[in-house]
Amino acid sequence: MRIAQVAPLYESVPPKLYGGTERVVSYLTEELVAQGHEVTLFASGDSRTAARLVSTYPRALRLDKQAKDHLVHHYVMLEEVARQAEQFDIIHYHIDYVHFPVSRRMARPQLTTMHGRLDLPDLHWLYREYGDMPLVSISNAQREPIPHADWRGTVYHGLPLDLHTLHEKPGGYLAFLGRISPEKRVDRAIEIARRVGMPLRIAAKVDRADRSYFEKEIKALLQQPFVEFLGEIGEAEKQRFLGEAYALLFPIDWREPFGLVMIEALSCGTPVVAWRQGSVSEVLEHGVTGYIVDELEDAVAAVEKVESLSRRRCREVFEECFSARRMARDYLTLYRRLLGGGRRQMPPRRRTARPAGRAR
Repeated sequence: MRIAQVAPLYESVPPKLYGGTERVVSYLTEELVAQGHEVTLFASGDSRTAARLVSTYPRALRLDKQAKDHLVHHYVMLEEVARQAEQFDIIHYHIDYVHFPVSRRMARPQLTTMHGRLDLPDLHWLYREYGDMPLVSISNAQREPIPHADWRGTVYHGLPLDLHTLHEKPGGYLAFLGRISPEKRVDRAIEIARRVGMPLRIAAKVDRADRSYFEKEIKALLQQPFVEFLGEIGEAEKQRFLGEAYALLFPIDWREPFGLVMIEALSCGTPVVAWRQGSVSEVLEHGVTGYIVDELEDAVAAVEKVESLSRRRCREVFEECFSARRMARDYLTLYRRLLGGGRRQMPPRRRTARPAGRAR
């Protein structure tokens, strides 16, 4: 199959440091190539891939101080996608809704994975107009704010099986990995660590938009003796950081679309303690791969029970449900349905147990 993958330009594919969407696009692209498909990746010029790389800008925008208007470069990329569109059986977009006016007018089968939050009020206007855009959600919970959109399936993220390895012996610290922002609630993680009397290691980036929040609300908390702030880490450092952790804390306070860090932890065998928000109940199995909590006191009690969980079982669940191979297989199923004129599917009922990891 001739497949185009259209990635955001904010980070390289894969990212050098933080970047969830671009990382998933990389895993999907490389797995499709490995399975024998002819894949073209539209991404920044510093991306690395076994696919044919098409770049209209040389560097990841977030790391390029000269790039001020990021939307400009996405429009230029979309023009190149349109020029080459006839070469592809299907075009798979990962750039939110930026391409809708262009792709609606292109006579090529297309699919868009929505990677971000969908609970913003303005989006109702958008999807009322673009109700014909075939979409994929990354969790069933993600699609709940706009159930009337043209959802073709839910495909959970996946990682290469050899990306991380099982670390059977738990370490002596709690881990927080991701971004420091109001919705990620690193302050909760710090309070949990204080109450249970364990060290907390924080590997997180601070976006420009969150700098004020970091300075006013979080910076002073990082000075406590049990907290170690590592800043932003790369992929090569995650194996040790997550694998040697006692547990990953995921104390979110928003409708999380997926939460890639949860399956990164599971791939190392590390259980997760997470708030019951968004996709969490689809990714984690309570009492098996971690604990799902509603209050701070519940989180403290959960941390004290984590040692009873099987780290080997955490890894097994990752292999069964969240591999890149499974993710690619699910997307190929959706591609074939679109190419065969498959009709829209009704949204699935939300899962509350371990996901089967299949497209809906």
